[in-house]
Amino acid sequence: MLRLSASIIAVLSASAFWQPAFAEEAFDVEAYDDSRTIIVTGLSEGYLATNSVTATKTDTPLIDIPQTINVVTREQLDDQAHHSLADILRYVPGTTVGQGEGNRDQITLRGQNTTADFFLDGVRDDVQYYRGLYNIERVEILKGPYALIFGRGGGGGIINRVQKSPLSDDFIYAGQASINSLGAYDMSADVNAPLSDAVAVRINAVYENFDSHRDFVGGARYAWNPYVAFKLNDAWKLGLSYEYVHDDRTTDRGIPSIANGAGQPNRPIAGYRDQFFGVPGVNYTKLEAQIAKLRLDGALTSNLSFSGTILYGDYDKTYLNVYPNGAATAQSGTVALAAYSDPTQRENFIAQANLVWDVETGPLMHKILVGTEYGDQKSVNRRINGSNATFNLANPIFPTVSFNTLSRDTVSDVKFFSAYVQDQISFGDHIDVVAGLRYDNFDIDGTDLLPAVDRPFARKDEKVSPRLGLIFKPHENISVYGSYSQSFLPRSGDQFLALTVTQQNLAPEKFTNYEIGAKWDVQPNLNLTLAVFQLERSNATTPDPRNPVVSINIGTTRTQGIELAVTGNITSSWQVHGGYSYQDATLAGNESVRLGQVPQHQASLWNRYDFNDRFAAGLGIIHQSSQFAAIRTAPNTTKLPAFTRVDAAFYYDLSDALQLQLNVENLFDTDYYSDAHNNNNISTGAPINGRFTIRAKF
Repeated sequence: MLRLSASIIAVLSASAFWQPAFAEEAFDVEAYDDSRTIIVTGLSEGYLATNSVTATKTDTPLIDIPQTINVVTREQLDDQAHHSLADILRYVPGTTVGQGEGNRDQITLRGQNTTADFFLDGVRDDVQYYRGLYNIERVEILKGPYALIFGRGGGGGIINRVQKSPLSDDFIYAGQASINSLGAYDMSADVNAPLSDAVAVRINAVYENFDSHRDFVGGARYAWNPYVAFKLNDAWKLGLSYEYVHDDRTTDRGIPSIANGAGQPNRPIAGYRDQFFGVPGVNYTKLEAQIAKLRLDGALTSNLSFSGTILYGDYDKTYLNVYPNGAATAQSGTVALAAYSDPTQRENFIAQANLVWDVETGPLMHKILVGTEYGDQKSVNRRINGSNATFNLANPIFPTVSFNTLSRDTVSDVKFFSAYVQDQISFGDHIDVVAGLRYDNFDIDGTDLLPAVDRPFARKDEKVSPRLGLIFKPHENISVYGSYSQSFLPRSGDQFLALTVTQQNLAPEKFTNYEIGAKWDVQPNLNLTLAVFQLERSNATTPDPRNPVVSINIGTTRTQGIELAVTGNITSSWQVHGGYSYQDATLAGNESVRLGQVPQHQASLWNRYDFNDRFAAGLGIIHQSSQFAAIRTAPNTTKLPAFTRVDAAFYYDLSDALQLQLNVENLFDTDYYSDAHNNNNISTGAPINGRFTIRAKF
């Protein structure tokens, strides 16, 4: 497969010397005036983003980055009425949404499941919670392991949210309210005020209600985020941001599976789309978070710049859940239930500092990045098991459960230090090289306080992670690239909860990615990308399908795939964002063992067409082939069937300041299973529902 795909790239590379007659000059990033933004975080026009600071920690056009990057801009977030990362990622092929046990964002990127590979303006945001979009300018999905930029983890890639920043020359009073046919509603506000030529403040706030098609499932979140920016002089800018988040919602772990015939994988039980398998009033998750960020940007000389960020986060979270703990015995039989409570406190302190030096050495042009990162992450976690129970499908009475058995009680302190260097080298107009190394020192020190255990645990890892990319640009608007990159994940996992006696002495998991691809700005505002990749994970572990709270070692996994993407304007009235991915994710050397939550085929396409200055319509389609809910190591692994969902939208501008919008999700009322956590925690897709939004901006 990879040899065939490499041939496709080679043909594309050869044909790149032919310049289509209708292709205009490549999009000129420099044509944009960013002087109105005090803190610059990226450029975009409509659905098309043109550069990224995150992928290289330097302001670089996307066409010059040897990596697959999908960007969802604020305009697209609004057009599709996205309210969560899951909403966004369903429209990004190669990315699978996980259920996250009904209490957190969880995704699978290139076969790598994670709860921690999330970033805010390029700074680690790894706590388990649901992230909001009310104060976000765009979301970047970067594929492949790049420890050089992100540090540990990020085996399949990372998700970076770019925060809205203050504007220096424009008063903005904007707000919106929406309600959907399932009963959910929200209200948000965005106010920007220049206080002087050198000071601006931006305040975003939101209240959301989470009613659902699922019985007894709902909740609410409110948050606010003041952000003040200072232009200290012509060269230096300072930003101070504070966010408060309060999130209180039902923990819903979906429906169980049921046997599907001898030798066949289990299937989700049918006919229980809305049935709640927890206990009303018992299942809930609650988060209170405070996140403060300081950012300083400036020029030391005409060709040497500095950027630094300090982030402090305090998170207090708990969740209680009763959930299906086995397959249903029959279509109207019984379902075994289990329960536990999980309170967690986390305190993060993370600091980054970067120098970027633009220099010429003879005919070569260099953009050299030198940086350091330090972090201190303190965690306290307990797990209290609840009593087991049984749910009778024929007589659905919710059981009584009690939480009284302490099964985990840990404290841990993670300290890490990183130093990295990267050089982006231009060999004339046609060849670029990106090369770099990162040194990571990861040190975890903790104690398992459980009376039956009462033991300390510790582990220190020192790793060097390389990155190498070669870019060939036969024309200014075309690039063909190859890249090699690595990352690692310490044995303490995503959330530093514990190190078993066995795992404490094992080497970290290692991720290695090989990728070739091409990027083509067909027109100044239309981009096509193609990538072929192979990602290997060695020393790999995965949740045991028979006991998901226990990890098992499975050796080396391999994900091979192809990704295609199109973004931008087909015509002046027609915008698109879409793509296709093929992924073959297996245990290396044993292709019958397939990884969980990795559909082989995914495709999506969102369209917006403006009929005139006031009226527009949108149409979207998502297709996902069947997938296993967990790694297929036993015949009773559950398989989720393929599905296709169609969405639509209508937009009408009453005036320049007031817009009306109607989004219809699941237009043809398709029955489908949207995601899963394991073989018996499966989410059901929502039926057809509409969301009406009114949006004002002055």
